[in-house]
Amino acid sequence: MTPHQSPISKHLLQDIAPWALIVDDHPLFCDALDLTLRSVAEFVEVRTADCLQSALKTLDTFKAPHLILLDLNLPDVSGLDGLMQLRRKSEESKIIVVSSMTDNTIINAAITSGAAGFVPKHSRRSVFKDAIDQIREGKIFTPPGFVKGSEGSAKDDTLRRLSSLTNQQARILNLICEGKLNKQIAFDLTIAETTVKAHVTAIMRKLGVQSRTQAVLVAHEANFSEVLPNRE
Repeated sequence: MTPHQSPISKHLLQDIAPWALIVDDHPLFCDALDLTLRSVAEFVEVRTADCLQSALKTLDTFKAPHLILLDLNLPDVSGLDGLMQLRRKSEESKIIVVSSMTDNTIINAAITSGAAGFVPKHSRRSVFKDAIDQIREGKIFTPPGFVKGSEGSAKDDTLRRLSSLTNQQARILNLICEGKLNKQIAFDLTIAETTVKAHVTAIMRKLGVQSRTQAVLVAHEANFSEVLPNRE
């Protein structure tokens, strides 16, 4: 008699096999990316999230995915902040930005902020395969025609500083940007006001600023309005 074998749960499956997370609010495009990942990279499990908060909840529930595909245009986050939050939440995961915005400035900013690659939306499957293969080899993937920005530029330095913040420091900076005082932040995060003050000091040190107002201005550097070049 053959012993009964219980089915493998999705949680266990994700622990033993590569899985990926797609963060995009367009269902049809998510379906296309799902098929692409299963065909060119042999991902057994692919999950989707239609906004940043949904993605963060997924990362709270499951072991870190091997790969995250992220659209920068999400309904609940502005600019590169979503990329930075995902990197802080899932440091083990490689993140590929998949976007219709292919300006060199955006690509450079995404890579500087920690993306392992950038693939223009509607690229052929072969491009996604090349990107995943290169990233698995420890390389950074950028699309043909990309011209790397000059290293050490003030904007790149700002993005690196923002990327260096811890999860808690990023939360506090977001609340500072909302105009909240230390006492209000302590209440919102259920921590001591002295702890908030220590975090604020660390934030200003990492960002290289002397005041909360300057910290807010630096935080805005992660928005598209600051990253994109001026256009008529």
